[in-house]
Amino acid sequence: MRLMVYSHDAFGLGNIRRMLAICQYLVQTVPDITILVVSGSPALHSLRLPSGVDYIKLPCVGRDQAGELTVKFLETEVQETIKLRSEIILAAATNFKPDLFLVDKKPDGLQGELKDTLAYVKANHPATKLVLLLRDILDCSDVTIQQWQRCNYYQLVEWLYDQVWVIGTRQIFDVCQEYAFPKVIADKVRFCGYIRRSSSGISRSTLRSQLGIQPQDAFVLVTAGGGGDGFELIEAYLMGLAEEKNYPGQLKSLIVSGPEMPLNQRQALLRLSTKHTNVQIREFTDDLINYMSAADLVVSMAGHNTISEILSLRKRAIVVPRVAPVAEQWIRAERMAKLGLFKVIHPQHLTAHRLIQTVLDELVAPDLTQSLQVDMQALPRILNYLSWLLSDHQTVACSFRSSFHSDQIPHLATADR
Repeated sequence: MRLMVYSHDAFGLGNIRRMLAICQYLVQTVPDITILVVSGSPALHSLRLPSGVDYIKLPCVGRDQAGELTVKFLETEVQETIKLRSEIILAAATNFKPDLFLVDKKPDGLQGELKDTLAYVKANHPATKLVLLLRDILDCSDVTIQQWQRCNYYQLVEWLYDQVWVIGTRQIFDVCQEYAFPKVIADKVRFCGYIRRSSSGISRSTLRSQLGIQPQDAFVLVTAGGGGDGFELIEAYLMGLAEEKNYPGQLKSLIVSGPEMPLNQRQALLRLSTKHTNVQIREFTDDLINYMSAADLVVSMAGHNTISEILSLRKRAIVVPRVAPVAEQWIRAERMAKLGLFKVIHPQHLTAHRLIQTVLDELVAPDLTQSLQVDMQALPRILNYLSWLLSDHQTVACSFRSSFHSDQIPHLATADR
C-alpha cells in the first residue's frame, strides 16, 4: 500500500507534526505500507521519521508580519518558487503512484500548487483515493466561507475528493455547519476526534532529575510552538518571574522558544533568562511531549498540536492564543476553556503580572483535569477510514477519463491563507 502525504507548511510546525503522527501510527499498524511525505517544513529534517516513511523537501516559503507569502531561503520570486514546488510534487506523484493521496488543509495546495498533480492523478490513476485532512478549526466562519467561495474549494472538494477527515469533534466545532458545507461535501466528512499523543522513552522522574528538579519543586514548561510569533508570550513569562515571590517552594521553568523565532528575539530572551537561575531555555526539542509529561503546568499558545498534547496528557495549562492573521487559535481556546479544559488569556490582556499570577494560582489550585473527557481516538478512526477506502482500491472511478486535464478543475483563485 502506498500513501502520499502533502503538507505545505508555510508557517509553524503544527501541520507537519500532525501528519507525521498519523504516518507513524499507520506504519505501526498497517502491514507493508510505505509513505512518502512531501512538505515545505524547514524543520522536517529535525523530526523523527519512523521506518517506512521517507520525504521530499520542498523549497521553503513563509509569511511576513503582514501575512504576505515570502520565499524563505532562495533568492527567487514567490511564483517562481511555487512553480518549482508544483513540478516537484507532480514528479513525486507520477513516479510514486500512490493508492491514497492525503492532502493537508488546502484542497488545491498552497497557491494552487497541487492543481497539476490532482489533474494527473484523476486522469491517469483514477483508482487513487483523494482525502482532504482538516484540523478542527480553520478560521472564523465568515472568513473561511468567503475564502472557500473565492477559491472554489467547495466545487473542488465535491468534484475530486473521496472523503474529508476532520481532526476534531462535532461537539466542539462542527465544520459542516460553521463553514456551510453543502450536503454533498458534508456526506464526505468524517469527524475523527483529536490525536492522542503519548510520552515515551525517558520517565517523568528521570527527566525531572536530569533538569535538576526536586520532587517538591514546581516545574513549568513554556512552549511557543514553532516560535514565529511566540516572543511576547515568553517575554511576559520571564518578566513575570521577577515578580514571583509567593510560591512556597522552588519554581523551575523550561522554555522552548521554537526554531522559527527570529534570531534577535531569541537573543533577547536569552538575555532575560540569565536573570533567573531556575530557568532553562532551548530553541527546539523533538521530545516536547516528554517534557510536557514531566511538567506540573504548561504555558503555551493554542496551536492544534500543542492543545492535543495537553489534552492527551490531561495537563493543567494556561493558553495564550494567536488571534491574527487567523482566529483559529482563539476560537479553539475560548471554546475549550469554557469546558474547563484549561485557562485562557486573550493576548490583548496579556501582561507579565497577569500571566505569572495565573501560573501561581494554577499551581496551588486543585487539579481537575483528570476528570475531563475529550475524544482522542483520531488515529484508530483514520486507520478504519483508510482501510475502508482502500478495501476496493483496484476499482476504477469511471467518472474521470484520461482526457481529464488541469484546466478542467474549477478556476482556483490565489488563496490568502
